[in-house]
Amino acid sequence: MENFDFDQLALQYQPMIHKLIRSLNIYKNQKEFYQTALIALWEAQRCFDPRKGDFPSYAYMYIRGKMLSEMTFENKNKERSVYPEEEYWGAIEDQKASLPLEADQLLSYCDQLTVKEKKWVLAYFLEGLSTEELAARENVTISAVKHWRVSALKKLRGQTKL
Repeated sequence: MENFDFDQLALQYQPMIHKLIRSLNIYKNQKEFYQTALIALWEAQRCFDPRKGDFPSYAYMYIRGKMLSEMTFENKNKERSVYPEEEYWGAIEDQKASLPLEADQLLSYCDQLTVKEKKWVLAYFLEGLSTEELAARENVTISAVKHWRVSALKKLRGQTKL
């Protein structure tokens, strides 16, 4: 078997692979199962011992076994995965819907802050942006955003010690 070219072997066993796909009622992912069958054929070619029988029956059973194993794996994976229905996505509450009230409440503490410091407060506390992300969004340097942060925190801390 080792002298046999695999491309020729794959071409020779292509009808058998397609028949197996039909007999196992595989109608989804046929290309993936065909690839699984080709890999199984290659493995069967490498593992085949001519003293134990003829190759066609060995290849048939080996390929069929691999395809059944793959089907079992896919079925278990499908059972474990949950894909919510379309109604689920409509029922999820929009997290940003409550932001205007939170933003107003947060801005009530920011009367003494500059516009840039307010940008940092809103971006950090409401949007959860990092210094680097805010710098990229505002097209400024990271050190500028750090300066906004230090200045804003200093003013806010001074305001709470009243």
